[in-house]
Amino acid sequence: METDDKIQYAIEHTEVIRPLRQSLATFGTTNVSYYLITELMKGTSVVREGRVIAERPRIVTPAYLINLEGFSEQAERFIQMMAEKHPHEPGVFYRYKNEPGEVNIVSKPMRAVVDDINARIDSQNDPLSVIIRGVEELWDVSLLKFTYELTRSSVYRNVVELERSGLLNVDEAGVPGDARSYIDELFEEARRDPSKAPQLVVELRRWGLFREYQDRFFNLFKGR
Repeated sequence: METDDKIQYAIEHTEVIRPLRQSLATFGTTNVSYYLITELMKGTSVVREGRVIAERPRIVTPAYLINLEGFSEQAERFIQMMAEKHPHEPGVFYRYKNEPGEVNIVSKPMRAVVDDINARIDSQNDPLSVIIRGVEELWDVSLLKFTYELTRSSVYRNVVELERSGLLNVDEAGVPGDARSYIDELFEEARRDPSKAPQLVVELRRWGLFREYQDRFFNLFKGR
């Protein structure tokens, strides 16, 4: 089976058995506990536990994205094209981190494994736990599919709340209100902890704002 066919198979055979009881937070980090169950052989299941940490959604523009790293050459070209046409059009950017936990092989049918995990989650009364049935060979694709669908189900509410707060508004410099707010947060963090300053510099340069904020930045280190 070709790689694309395997990925498509994993996508089609991934199922969220127990969904989250809430959407991604608009103004904070969402910490999702997942149980990803795959069938190793008949009567034997693999249970992967971990956490998907969704950082607070950020408002970005194509002009900002063009300064991010980690995109493929084709993706970078697409972003460049969008930046040429709509440099300051705001959009919501989601960033995730996967923290794998335990991996256990259980000699039980999958249905019984699901029942056991459901009972555990019920006893903990945790609205941020999810059970995913995936494909063993491409279990990480199954996890990515869940993450994608979680974003898709949350984005409308996130956008409405961001818009209501005025954070989607773009100023004359092409910078959304959310970005200005985040920069203020980074300044406060750097004031308390100078080791955070490099992160602040990176964010200012991504928005092309270092010159505008440079006096405020250098004032952080006066008298230290």
